[in-house]
Amino acid sequence: MKIGIIGMGYVGLPLALLFARSGLRVLGLDIDGAKVESIRSGRTYITHISARDIETCVQQGNLCASTDFTRIQELDAVLICVPTPLNKNREPDISFIIKTGETIAPYLRKGILVVLESTTYPGTTESDLRQVLENGSGLEAGKNFHLAYSPEREDPGNPNSQVADIPKVVAGYTPKCLEKAIELYSIAIRTVVPVSSCRAAEATKLLENIFRSVNIALVNELKVVYAAMGIDIWEIINAAKTKPFGYMPFYPGPGLGGHCIPIDPFYLTWKAREFNQKTRFIELAGEINTSITEYVVHRVVEALNENRKPVNGSKILLLGLAYKANVDDVRESPSFVLMELLKKRGATISYYDPYIPMIRATREHGSWTGVKSVTWDRSTMTQFDVILISTAHDVVNYHELAEWCDCIVDTRNALGSVRTRVGQVWKA
Repeated sequence: MKIGIIGMGYVGLPLALLFARSGLRVLGLDIDGAKVESIRSGRTYITHISARDIETCVQQGNLCASTDFTRIQELDAVLICVPTPLNKNREPDISFIIKTGETIAPYLRKGILVVLESTTYPGTTESDLRQVLENGSGLEAGKNFHLAYSPEREDPGNPNSQVADIPKVVAGYTPKCLEKAIELYSIAIRTVVPVSSCRAAEATKLLENIFRSVNIALVNELKVVYAAMGIDIWEIINAAKTKPFGYMPFYPGPGLGGHCIPIDPFYLTWKAREFNQKTRFIELAGEINTSITEYVVHRVVEALNENRKPVNGSKILLLGLAYKANVDDVRESPSFVLMELLKKRGATISYYDPYIPMIRATREHGSWTGVKSVTWDRSTMTQFDVILISTAHDVVNYHELAEWCDCIVDTRNALGSVRTRVGQVWKA
């Protein structure tokens, strides 16, 4: 069997390696020639993915990469792992899915399996994608080719999260489509979870991310409330999670980041309007998680005021640019928002992130492109009026930071176990 995976990013590349290690021949397709060349050369462009894994799969002949989408006609199955962002009006943008469908449709052959893995609203696979594929190929889904949906469950940077061990939700446009999808995923993934329809699988993925968004909003709100009472939210969470039933810990932060949690819930909010339904929890959670960046800025202002310094003219370092610990992924990172809010108040902004030596171009924060991380040493760190910990990478030496710096605002409880001078650390 030979399969293709479209989109060699944080979802597509790990999936390609998984299937290649399972003995399938995998063709990685991407419009980014740099990614394709990296795979061909056995190099990695994602921090938590080993270059050796890529090199081994390439040398064994089980993994190759290309920008030539006409090669779809060589394949038995094709998996679509492309972005699904929000547009400037905060509405779903499935243009990457539609464009991919239009690109591959002329090259579909009878019997091929097409699986969408991108997170989206219910109905995308069986309506939007199906129509594009049928119109462009002249084939009929469920009759001439198989169509399925299986949402990704990638957890970048988590060493305990292995794709093969994470149960895979799978749905088909028809029972035969489902059968083909189960057959494919069972080759590489231990547990496959079939559901009744593509709409059900799409809704499952949204539920998973909405659940996280709402609960993170809850602890973010409680963080502000408890701080006003002089209570440390981190102590409360650590105590509460000792309960062995009826509680699951979620942790506050400086705002939501990543491609999933800040975006995916609003795919359902948008779709719900079609059915005259309201999604008040989702929208309220979004408001809280968005507004928390302003709270963090307020805490920075308070910390500077304590040292009799104004924000205007202060030198501020953001520690951690990635949206989560131990990765180089900056998609939707709240660090950018914090940098821009503080810059508008007149501060001079720098950052340190061991995984991101230089800021690459992003869709929303292009003004920071080319800015480089500062170096990690005492003379550099002591130049700043305040250090704002936005992302708590494990490789950072927080003991050194606490020793070097007189004013730290900690949004991640990174210094929770570090002995520091009284009044030095502000929780935010």
